[in-house]
Amino acid sequence: MKIAITGATGFVGSRLVKKLKNDGHQLLILTRNANHVQQLYSASEFSDLEIIPYQPAESGDWQKVVSGCDGVVNLAGEPITKRWTPENRKAILESRQLGTRKIVEAIAQADVQPSVLVNASAIGYYGGSEINIFNEDSDSGDGFLAQVCRIWETEANEVKKAGVRLVVLRIGVVLGNGGALTRITPPFKLFIGGQLGNGNQWFSWIHLDDLVNLIIESLDRNDVEGIFNATSPYPVRMNELCETLGRVMNRPSWLPIPAFVLKFLLGDASKLIVEGQHVLPKRTQSIGFKYQYPNLEKALVDIVPRI
Repeated sequence: MKIAITGATGFVGSRLVKKLKNDGHQLLILTRNANHVQQLYSASEFSDLEIIPYQPAESGDWQKVVSGCDGVVNLAGEPITKRWTPENRKAILESRQLGTRKIVEAIAQADVQPSVLVNASAIGYYGGSEINIFNEDSDSGDGFLAQVCRIWETEANEVKKAGVRLVVLRIGVVLGNGGALTRITPPFKLFIGGQLGNGNQWFSWIHLDDLVNLIIESLDRNDVEGIFNATSPYPVRMNELCETLGRVMNRPSWLPIPAFVLKFLLGDASKLIVEGQHVLPKRTQSIGFKYQYPNLEKALVDIVPRI
């Protein structure tokens, strides 16, 4: 297939590019920083990679290159882990709202339309809760991230007016060599690791390779359409995450970081850690998706030696 990708230099996108390349697909990378793409993907290994500079929130000639692609994967968006100042909130929202709008616009205007758009979203859609269990049929919750996800998905839904298949993946915390684990593991290496917050909050996660495989399956299968939770079928509470991580690293998990400290360090963004969500991939399992790493300990045993 010929596949256009946004967010290809990120934690998830870079792994997806390498997997698709190894599978023999033709890749077109839409990027704000062509030099960064060239540094990330060596010319010798990725000689046929097509790099298209673009401004995600603006219409332009870049939109024409979508014509003739078989699929589009839209992963772009400003990081949500930085402090939520008014400026950062605006960037987080607009990068997803306007970026998705322009991708949908490009698909709708294409002479030869892609057959599928795989669009990222997040389990932030459901809001935070220690007691509720969410699946793809659950209503949206409250708060900033829930609002962002609703707007994000609304923009993606417009592509259906062009008759294009849409897959929206509500992604949980992605575990791999990068991302969240690079922030959690350093205290454990220094023997001062422990749970974050009260430890009872739910942690809905997915191994990076499972997420990449789910994206590829979404591209490949014409019967996959709609909303899917990109999470493991076995979420854990925060104290279990930290205990398991300590065991895999052969380190103690004994020094908790209270919620007020996280609030001081991260501001409102600490809600990502403190509140938590118990999210189940009901529809993802219903299509027969096979997880390589459904269980946390198996996932961490694979990942930790590479961090």
